[in-house]
Amino acid sequence: MTENASTLARGRSEPVGLRLRAPLGAVLVGLLGLVALAALVLATRHGAPPALDRAAHDWSMGHRPSGLVAAARAVTATGTGVFPYAAAVIAGLIAGRDPRRRLEYAAGALAFLLLAQGVRYGLMELIARPRPPLGDWATHASGFAFPSGHATTSALMAGLLLTAIGFRTRGGTGPCALRTAVAALVICWAVAVGLSRILLGVHWATDVLAGWLFAAIWVGLGTTLIRKALPLPQ
Repeated sequence: MTENASTLARGRSEPVGLRLRAPLGAVLVGLLGLVALAALVLATRHGAPPALDRAAHDWSMGHRPSGLVAAARAVTATGTGVFPYAAAVIAGLIAGRDPRRRLEYAAGALAFLLLAQGVRYGLMELIARPRPPLGDWATHASGFAFPSGHATTSALMAGLLLTAIGFRTRGGTGPCALRTAVAALVICWAVAVGLSRILLGVHWATDVLAGWLFAAIWVGLGTTLIRKALPLPQ
């Protein structure tokens, strides 16, 4: 009996270790990428932007019909304001399986997003990268450029929603095609928000890439903490 219990315990601990290592690996890759981008931005902050930034900016300036600009403005509006924080609460409500858990997870998701924004703002002020020329803007913007707030926030929201859906449906037998479609829709939305910032001329491409990497780091850390703190069924 003792031997069986020991074997069962080992069988349960190994998947947990694998689940913890996966997001930590993503955190490490994201951190290395973010540091590399920050170093590149600091090296070129007071001169010409990197080739990738200039090429993406020039392309967007030459491909901005009025209809596309209007669509980009509508998409970019969902990456800030009340919407991301409401979506964080919704993610928490999705993850919970009873009223008490739903409230706890909603509060946790909101705190997760607020703390991430505070760290991002500190990084933005530290790097102090200027935005593209004001004459190229097709929408309102404020503050420094790196990392993009809209790209970061939308990617954080995508990560929260995907984590909530995965946590809520783990071990379930629901329609896999539906979950995949929802995940694809959420990811495409986050990507569209980031790209809209480049198209509208208020961010360089590396600002958006940095926002996505920052979000990946934050979500990876959050996922690791959740999996370590909460009991997950096998």
